[in-house]
Amino acid sequence: MLITLVSFFLILIILILAHELGHFFTAKLFKVRVEEFGIFLPPRLFSFKKGETVYSLNAIPLGGFNKLAGEEDPNIPGSLAGKSIQVRLVVLSAGSIMNILLPIILLSIAFMIPHLEAVNINSTDKGQVFVEEVVANSPAAKAGIKVNDIILIADGQPVQNVNDYENIILSHLGTQITVEVKHYNGTIADVELTPQANAPANQGATGVAITNAIRKSDPFWVAIPNGAISYWNMIVLFVTGVVGMIRGSIPVSLTGPVGIAQLTGEIVKTGIANLLSFAAVISLNLGIVNIFPIPAMDGGRIVFVLVEWIRRGKRVSPKTEAMVHSIGFLLLMLLFLVISYHDILRIIRGGSIG
Repeated sequence: MLITLVSFFLILIILILAHELGHFFTAKLFKVRVEEFGIFLPPRLFSFKKGETVYSLNAIPLGGFNKLAGEEDPNIPGSLAGKSIQVRLVVLSAGSIMNILLPIILLSIAFMIPHLEAVNINSTDKGQVFVEEVVANSPAAKAGIKVNDIILIADGQPVQNVNDYENIILSHLGTQITVEVKHYNGTIADVELTPQANAPANQGATGVAITNAIRKSDPFWVAIPNGAISYWNMIVLFVTGVVGMIRGSIPVSLTGPVGIAQLTGEIVKTGIANLLSFAAVISLNLGIVNIFPIPAMDGGRIVFVLVEWIRRGKRVSPKTEAMVHSIGFLLLMLLFLVISYHDILRIIRGGSIG
């Protein structure tokens, strides 16, 4: 539980920092006064002031903020609204751009960290049999086999590939056998399990999904191109998913902070590399969603700037814009509460994401 919470908050802080630093540095670059740079949302827990800016850590982990002088009022000294349309568009979009680009860095680091890479059974690399998934309440789960374990020996016979393991299991249905595994922390253990002759659907005889793989880490000159390729594939999957939801071929699924925390807990068990890849997915989604034309979000503020440009410099009144964003913020908080309520119900019922 502690590892889950620590991992979740680390991911959250990294994504928030990337987003808010995008706004912060572009605001400073164009001489917009930053009144407060906040991690999480008020009420305030801790703060200090340096120069013209208050830096704060707040209590509600639903995002962060830069309080910029005169976001809607151009008459305030050092205001955002007093800058040109081009400058405002850069400052307002910088946070989302940072979140959209951050995955390239996260994925590249993931490739530099020791991670599993599948190999062909006939590969010249030294293939090992890794556990990719363990089904709850299966013989493997009850025996203590975990994700990322390496299966070394089964019933006294060396396991060098997936076929070895499957052949041994199929020849011992209903009979208890000893399996030697190497855990992720390097310890080796003998576990006892009984392959099921009549296994439940989608569980298999022992309840594990295994793969031939090697654990490797790439040098940076290999990791960066690999990270870029993974990033492109991630974008393709995102677009495919959105198109599928619009067409109705993929069900619409919304996950809030509680659901993301649950997913983090499941993924952190599989290693740091997978956790970084997960953070990359969340960052890309946040960056794209945040630039949608939704009031109170960056995209909503950008809409007002574009309306001003279309109207050839005629602004929407600061009072009207502020009211729209306030209403949008309240609706977003309500949506967060509803999504979180359903996430909590699912966890109580023992469900998982996806």
